[in-house]
Amino acid sequence: MPHISITAAETPHKPAFIMANSGEMVTYGELEARSNQVAHLFRLCGLQSGDHVAIMVENCRQFLEITTGAMRSGIIFTPISTHLKEDETAYILENCGAKLFVASHSLTAVAVHMVGSAEALRHFYMIGGIEDGFLSWEETVDALPVSPIEDQAMGTTMLYSSGTTGKPKGVYNKPYTEIFDEPLPLTLSLGAAFGFGPETTYLSPAPLYHAAPLHYNMVVLDTGGTSIIMEKFDALRALELIQEHRVTHSQWVPIMFVRMLKLPTAQRTQFDTSSMQVAIHAAAPCPIDVKEQMIDWWGPVILEYYSSSEGAGFTLIDSNDWLKHKGSVGRPLFGVPHVLDEEGNELPAGEVGGIWFSDIANKFEYHNEPGKTAEAYNKDGWTSVGDMGYLDDEGYLYLTDRKNFTIISGGVNIYPAEIENLLINHEKVADVAVFGVPCDEFGETVQAVVQPANWVDATDETALELVEWLKERLSHIKIPRNLDFMEQLPRMDNGKLYKRHLMDAYRNRNE
Repeated sequence: MPHISITAAETPHKPAFIMANSGEMVTYGELEARSNQVAHLFRLCGLQSGDHVAIMVENCRQFLEITTGAMRSGIIFTPISTHLKEDETAYILENCGAKLFVASHSLTAVAVHMVGSAEALRHFYMIGGIEDGFLSWEETVDALPVSPIEDQAMGTTMLYSSGTTGKPKGVYNKPYTEIFDEPLPLTLSLGAAFGFGPETTYLSPAPLYHAAPLHYNMVVLDTGGTSIIMEKFDALRALELIQEHRVTHSQWVPIMFVRMLKLPTAQRTQFDTSSMQVAIHAAAPCPIDVKEQMIDWWGPVILEYYSSSEGAGFTLIDSNDWLKHKGSVGRPLFGVPHVLDEEGNELPAGEVGGIWFSDIANKFEYHNEPGKTAEAYNKDGWTSVGDMGYLDDEGYLYLTDRKNFTIISGGVNIYPAEIENLLINHEKVADVAVFGVPCDEFGETVQAVVQPANWVDATDETALELVEWLKERLSHIKIPRNLDFMEQLPRMDNGKLYKRHLMDAYRNRNE
């Protein structure tokens, strides 16, 4: 498991990563030099091991250069979503205690307002341009030494939850060692389980500010492989890249599978995807029909896992096992899953409740949020991130939905993911969100919002067609009382839906 410094010494001209659209390549030798310069910059600004930095940067070469610089200088590193507004960004900067902030010039509209926004924040840098209060990142780093700093130490990431159900929370796990070139824990566990190594060519289609894309790219670098990083996901381009670079590993979310499958058959099947050895997916429940089609298309290379930024347990299932347990997210790789009712009692197989994990070696905390940290653990020390599901008789875990999204109508629990997973397979549906809206008679009723594949289908006739189609497949209690159309659902680049924004808008509309 070579650190980038070892790979750089042995094969300095090997590509560490390639930006997919621009074709810009960064070799291990260049990454080693640049990460050292970044570490020198942190020290020049007075940052020491254990200090925080934050970046708001699109997918670009500087993202991983900053990450690797932080990881060898003991820095706690927080990437911020490029879609957040001023108040959300300022909240994270203040909450994490960042002393240094780096932003892309393309995000100037938000970035310039961060000057003076957080008490500890003193240093501001911008990539690709200059604005008042910011120094040029490139000019500053270019002038610094390419040799290692004297006091190298292992850094760590502190990512914030997506905020789909409330204010984002910073998930902090202490570095497991101070030795900067020790293999990352994920490298030793998932890297080994998924076969990452020097021959790996990894396609990264999602934003690097999210946990899975960032950590998998770190594992690639930690094992001497090469990443192909898409600036932005595009279904057709992703398939082109798999063929062009003979991609062996990749990581996806279900909506990306949906986008690829909805390409015209002749278009999507023209590409050779036979090089793919492991296609990892997670982040949201995958509709059974969608996953069946992906396995038919790519073969039994699809691996699914269930976990969280908190690292609260981890389950895993391969294609062959999944075909015998359709809909499951697998059995535990670490942690022991339990399903509990509202009173904390363990439920038998097949009954839906809150998902909790025991036997978690690494206890996480929410940064500066002791109350929220305490809520994530029960009296036995088991932990949960608020997901709902059940276990079968063989110990396989199945997800239903997040507790916050469960609709309670007439005393009956309805899980929106079940309805969404059906509707997304309809030929006229490009995307869909289902949630509950207040109702005096039943408490809540089911609301669906559909993004049509073609806007000309956003009609009352299509809404009726979709509802009738659902009635053939679901019990009447789960059928949406209302179905509206929206040109573009508020989905994040990593595939997660900002459902909270829709729920708030509809609830405010009904008040």
